[in-house]
Amino acid sequence: MLEEVERWLTRRSWSAADRPLDRLLDARNEAHGRPTVSVVLPALNEAETVGDIVTTIRRELMEKVRLVDELVVIDSGSTDATTAVARRAGARVVHRDAILPRVPAVPGKGEVLWRSLLVTGGDIVCFIDADLKDFSADFVSGIVGPLLTEPSVQFVKAMYDRPFGDTTGQGGRVTEMVARPLLNLHWPQLAGFVQPLGGEYAVRRSLLERLPFPVGYGVELGLLVDALHTVGLDALAQVDVGVRKHRHQDGQALGRMAAAIYRTAQLRLSRGHLVRPSLTQFERGEHGFVPHTYPVDTEERPPMREIEEYVSRRAA
Repeated sequence: MLEEVERWLTRRSWSAADRPLDRLLDARNEAHGRPTVSVVLPALNEAETVGDIVTTIRRELMEKVRLVDELVVIDSGSTDATTAVARRAGARVVHRDAILPRVPAVPGKGEVLWRSLLVTGGDIVCFIDADLKDFSADFVSGIVGPLLTEPSVQFVKAMYDRPFGDTTGQGGRVTEMVARPLLNLHWPQLAGFVQPLGGEYAVRRSLLERLPFPVGYGVELGLLVDALHTVGLDALAQVDVGVRKHRHQDGQALGRMAAAIYRTAQLRLSRGHLVRPSLTQFERGEHGFVPHTYPVDTEERPPMREIEEYVSRRAA
């Protein structure tokens, strides 16, 4: 590990317990302009978990204390009761296709996160995955905290243990097999991030609106790498929020995620013309193995500050 990264780990890695809520509220009230906080949950068929997450955030961070100003669920085409459950729990729900309708939406998590900037107003935007179980408000307050108390910090990732069944572990399977090797080999300054692909992170809007968004699963790696190049390592941080429990993907879904993440890295290593890739996987059928070929996400949305509707909305 680079000496620079070792120093960064001691300066920019914290625990959620390091910043109690009363300290965060004082810091926000004392900050110039009193920065506002938006929490965004991208959701696709998460009716089983989204309600508990929304309920916890509202109760702990909007009613007991006023840390979060806005709580929005962006639904990307759920066929279950996600929308109804989220609304009953107290979130504002916006459908992906209703945001920036002049630009046809494509499937993908990054697409939803990018569009969320157009329907939120917080100076700090906190993304939280909607499939978390045993959710704690520390996931939000922990990663928002450094942005309220450290003016030079602009991007904060959550770090946590990710148990797989009864097995404890630090990283997810795609993280350990794909993302961590890529980062260590090509962006060694980012080698200190425990959960580089984690879906829980808080970022200053002023930075987010400058970054391109990969439309699919590569969004977390893409934002992290581009943030490093845009604001430097010392503006990035991570906070330990404990344990993350969520629904695990099957092996083939992980393969598609890995391909998208690899492609995102490849694009950042070489911006020249590249053939649109695909990934073929196999499933056993009645007469043997059947190939299924999937396109790998390659499209990226431009920085939001280049979108006319966003600029007009922010100026209003």
